[in-house]
Amino acid sequence: MHTFHHGRLLPGTLLLALSAATALAAAPAADKSAQGTFVEPGSIQWQDGPPGLPKGAKFAVLSGDPSKDGPFVIRLRAPPGYRIPPHWHTQDEILTILSGAMHFGSGDKENSSSEHVLKTGAFHSLPGKSPHYAYTKEATTIQVHGNGPFDIHYVNEADAPQSAKK
Repeated sequence: MHTFHHGRLLPGTLLLALSAATALAAAPAADKSAQGTFVEPGSIQWQDGPPGLPKGAKFAVLSGDPSKDGPFVIRLRAPPGYRIPPHWHTQDEILTILSGAMHFGSGDKENSSSEHVLKTGAFHSLPGKSPHYAYTKEATTIQVHGNGPFDIHYVNEADAPQSAKK
């Protein structure tokens, strides 16, 4: 997984993939019987967000491995005031707001006229390579699913978290 800025590679963001793989190893033991996978809320193991995201969020891998090809499901718990600057993903991103509200805007720059407030129960499907940004005003939990590898590419290199620039 790499982060790009106008076609230039930012070194070190492979850490995002490694962090996701680490989270997968610590994911709750799921019943993989013929009935499918079950993950009970109390067995979800929340970890600090991967280094490709701003600090402050927690995440958990529920299914698959977001650092590899194939389907995955992750959850992200964002505190009030959490902000993800303009970015895009190579693959489609599919979100469901489980609690709270996510303010979501489209484009390379923050622009309140492009924003939607996605409240509890809202669903959003975004095509790959579509620049967008998000922030919270309250504690918010979202579920993200799609096909990996999941990556994040910041529109402006200066917005990438410090750990992703090393």
